[in-house]
Amino acid sequence: MASKNAGPKRRRSPFPLSIIIVFGLCCFFYLLGTWQRSGFGKGDKIGIDIMKKIECKDDEFGSLDFETHHSIPIPDSKPKSKVFFKPCDMKYRDYSPCHEEDGGRAREKMMVYRERHCPPEKEKLKCLIPAPDGYSSPFPWPKGRDYVHNSNLAVEKEFQGNVFKFPGGGRGTMFPQGADAYINEVASVIPIADGSVRTALDTGCGVASWGAYLMKRNILAMSFAHEAQVQFALERGVPAIIGALGSINLPFPSRAFDMAHCSHCLIPWAQNDGKYLMEVDRVLRPGGFWILSGPPINWKTFYQTWNRSKEDLKAEQTKIEKLAESLCWEKKYEKADIAIWRKKLNSESCNLISADICKSADADNVWYKQMQTCVTPYPEVTTRNEVAGGELRKFPARLLAVPPRVAKGQIPMLSVQGYQEDNQIWKKYINTYKKNNRLIGTSRYRNIMDMNAGIGSFAAVINTNKLWVMNVVPTIATNTLGVVYERGLIGIYHDWCEGFSTYPRTYDFIHANSLFTLYKEKCEVEDILLEMDRILRPEGLVIIRDEVDVLMKVKKIASGMRWDIKLIDDEDGPFVTKKIFLATKPYWLATQPNHTSTVYSLIN
Repeated sequence: MASKNAGPKRRRSPFPLSIIIVFGLCCFFYLLGTWQRSGFGKGDKIGIDIMKKIECKDDEFGSLDFETHHSIPIPDSKPKSKVFFKPCDMKYRDYSPCHEEDGGRAREKMMVYRERHCPPEKEKLKCLIPAPDGYSSPFPWPKGRDYVHNSNLAVEKEFQGNVFKFPGGGRGTMFPQGADAYINEVASVIPIADGSVRTALDTGCGVASWGAYLMKRNILAMSFAHEAQVQFALERGVPAIIGALGSINLPFPSRAFDMAHCSHCLIPWAQNDGKYLMEVDRVLRPGGFWILSGPPINWKTFYQTWNRSKEDLKAEQTKIEKLAESLCWEKKYEKADIAIWRKKLNSESCNLISADICKSADADNVWYKQMQTCVTPYPEVTTRNEVAGGELRKFPARLLAVPPRVAKGQIPMLSVQGYQEDNQIWKKYINTYKKNNRLIGTSRYRNIMDMNAGIGSFAAVINTNKLWVMNVVPTIATNTLGVVYERGLIGIYHDWCEGFSTYPRTYDFIHANSLFTLYKEKCEVEDILLEMDRILRPEGLVIIRDEVDVLMKVKKIASGMRWDIKLIDDEDGPFVTKKIFLATKPYWLATQPNHTSTVYSLIN
């Protein structure tokens, strides 16, 4: 019999050591996902094996007990999802709902059918878009600029193994000497090295090599094209959207870009009474530059290479020259097949006399608006040397300086003080995000989307050369996209009741602030969440900041999409009704031969 003075018995842990170890591993892989190291492989094998066997429950991460912190009725903090979304048929692996083409209609309507045409409500898919067999996380930047996984793409290219390597220096049909050499020539005319030029538009971008090689020079290019080349661009980690110059305005505000570009883009600038060039003029900032390379520039030298007659090319270039002059653009350079024009600073510095001045008072009201054959007027100035619309600081000072649209009081309910306070608030918010995910701000999350960007403070605070942010301003929100561009950021107008103009699996991190409250009476929560799932990469991150009752509904639906979810209090503590929703999308693949029904999910 043991002595009474032998001391207290050691209490055995109620949990076996094996359970503790498994729990620890579960939480570890919850935080890190099954991130592919350096972009190789199809998921970390250890992570996959563990996640097939165990499941990290909400309880293990300490779900918030909202009931004890609020006097208002709060829904159950751990709702059981009654909705379980099945995978779509594998034929939808590259589905872009508002850009699906019908061969006959596309031929009949030409570029018009390449514009947005979304399915009616009854035809919307209510399933999860599957990743293709062999899908792998993209290579980290800057390696990802030149290498992509062939299995990730809708259109196969020549490849070595499963990896497609872009020609050195962005060399190709658009840039025979390489994109760097091409940009160096452009830089001999345009001051791209001192921060004067920050935002650029690449029309008919191809695989976006121009934008890819501008990034190391601290210039953000928004690229668009109407083919699967857009997917190449986003796999490379370069901003791009599906789009075309057809019958409706581009989804950008007026005076957005410091520079616009077309290299062998095949856009008929001289046709349609010049309305495509007028649209470029609308989105080009006063003092901005337009670059045209390829046909018809220097037609005397290249007409045989382009298999076109001298007369045809000469007539085309003559029309473009006259159109540019009528827009108040001054030609600055022509050498080989490159020509560069500069838009005048204001209407006082040119003789802009035209009967075709646009009558609309709002040049930023462009969503689904028919493109007009008219010239967007300059904002008024008081002196000949004043920049119409306001002069911008050089980047990076431009990022936090007060934008002209704010200083001039052109944004409803936003003062200079409110602008500055918004920047400070987002510094606090980003700090909270990084405490919960230390990979934010690293190259792990390169392609980032802010679904309700406001004045772009999220993007401004998180900004580094390792990432870029697509700032989306909903069409039903206050129109602040002009401010976003004046800060040296990029973005787009969009209605989240519809599909976004991108391919599946193109964003690493999606952020949404008060988005679901904004759309509460407009469209279904599940449609927005399914669209988020479509454009989010496997193992991608979602952060939603919204009212707790809204987030409870979001959580219920997202659970049926297999997302791994956590809710936390916001910076002001448990007594406020706004909370933060964090989720990761699991890595799963369709595995059956017909790819129609069975998936193996890492998180059930």
